[in-house]
Amino acid sequence: MAEILPIRPWRYNRNLAERIDELTSPLFDVVSDKQRAALYQEPYNSIHLSVPQPPHPAERAQKLLQSWKEQGVILQDKLPAIYVYYQYFRLQGSGKEFCRKGFICHIRTYDWDEKVILRHENTIPKAVNDRTELLEKTQLHASATHGLYSDPTFELEKYMDEAIAFPVYETEDYQGVRDVLAVIHDKPVVDRFINLIEPKTIILADGHHRYEGSLSYKHSQQAKNPSHTGKEGYNYHLMYLTNTEADDLRILPTHRLISGMSSFHEADILKALEEDFIIKPIEDADTLNEVIVGKPWAFGLVFSERAYKVRLKPESLSKIKWHFPEVVKALDLTVMHYFIIEKALGIPGKEQRQSEHISFDRSFADCLQKVTQGTAQLAIITNEVSIEDVKRVCASGYTMPQKSTYFYPKVIGGFLFSSVQENEFATPIYYPF
Repeated sequence: MAEILPIRPWRYNRNLAERIDELTSPLFDVVSDKQRAALYQEPYNSIHLSVPQPPHPAERAQKLLQSWKEQGVILQDKLPAIYVYYQYFRLQGSGKEFCRKGFICHIRTYDWDEKVILRHENTIPKAVNDRTELLEKTQLHASATHGLYSDPTFELEKYMDEAIAFPVYETEDYQGVRDVLAVIHDKPVVDRFINLIEPKTIILADGHHRYEGSLSYKHSQQAKNPSHTGKEGYNYHLMYLTNTEADDLRILPTHRLISGMSSFHEADILKALEEDFIIKPIEDADTLNEVIVGKPWAFGLVFSERAYKVRLKPESLSKIKWHFPEVVKALDLTVMHYFIIEKALGIPGKEQRQSEHISFDRSFADCLQKVTQGTAQLAIITNEVSIEDVKRVCASGYTMPQKSTYFYPKVIGGFLFSSVQENEFATPIYYPF
């Protein structure tokens, strides 16, 4: 049972909302240092609440939030609602415009073992602790995580389409994506959303650290509250939900970069790969992403002067000694981390999450440039992960290797903020819920 509730968010006052494009911001885990520095110059940008500046960032956000409330910078909606959020985007090399349709609501924060919300990636403890501290101080969700549900009937889309015709906000974000927000107050329609989601299992697509921060906060508040009922605001989390059955869910590949290894020799690496891979030199490294596309267990290797396509021999898959179910072993990324990064490069699997030699880059062009310029010794180019792979891994109870998925486009922050402070979370008595 996945319990969702409408929200009564805080939003920028009408005058500020006229320049909403100056107030939105990227999520905390994708905003670059350069973007961050620029956004901090705008005193009312949402980044001050989602990624507050040091020192003592959580305390800084807490004081600023209280100031914004007192000064009327942000105002709380009078009525609970479902917020419809559409993202219109194009992919490189395609002329088609996609529209990812979804809605923002509160969802009960379920523990992983309840198997209502399923994860597919592991988290980094420090990042979770930072998110927990920020939530404890502000009692505010500054941005929605991204969850996936499945509905082949597309029952909710007709209501969302009707609402989006009357947008509350519309802007173009840092990704070049057109973001549109609308609202549904009508109780019978809101009930349809609640009832449809209730029997569903939700896959957490993006926001694992923020969700685990909510879990930690829930547990700490529950332990402090002898009168805990399960209905308090701290039991809920802000989530953007989209339908996996739509043709607008895109997962972009995240490539691996290897750098700073003292013992690194191209010939030795290729020799180590010969037993398990078919290796083919590629004259033009610029075509590597096209050469491997759609081929299982195929990767591009970019060295300083040469490039190769490597593809695992099917009979070698059974050699993986990591204790994973077959569905996880068969993933491209498992193959890459086991055969290339552990066996050929010598970085053990248990050290890879924290290894200073491994970094991640979504841009194929950036990978080529970094190897050419010598800031990386090797780029490992990979294919995108399919949503079906994500579903299968979630169902297995296991997780994927780190940085496995990059759901595109990213949700932006700044359209609304959701309070779990009890007097602000509670539904008004005059509302018929």
